[in-house]
Amino acid sequence: MQLRISTRTVNGVLIVDFAGRIIFGEETAYLRDLVKKLIAERHNLVFNLSGVNYIDSGGLGTLVALYTTARNSGVSIKLANLTRNVGDLLQVTKLVTIFDVHENEQKAVDSFQKGAAA
Repeated sequence: MQLRISTRTVNGVLIVDFAGRIIFGEETAYLRDLVKKLIAERHNLVFNLSGVNYIDSGGLGTLVALYTTARNSGVSIKLANLTRNVGDLLQVTKLVTIFDVHENEQKAVDSFQKGAAA
């Protein structure tokens, strides 16, 4: 499998760190199972994509499906630290207008605090 995923907590927000490729197959199946479990546990999530060097159409579809599942469950997923390739891909596909994208992890975490205060 070409995708490594680890989790950690920052200020009460679960950070999901990705390294490698998000591609259809074993990688997206593992990602889907893990994130659905975290959503069921009611965790707000930040996907730190700084280590992602490639996403194929199946990977994009999985991210969109997870975003929708989270939103329907009252959980938020935010993206942070997009690499140039991933950022360009989200721009070209117009998915940057769907996802809540942040320049860095700290801004994504802080946005949860601002949302709670509003």
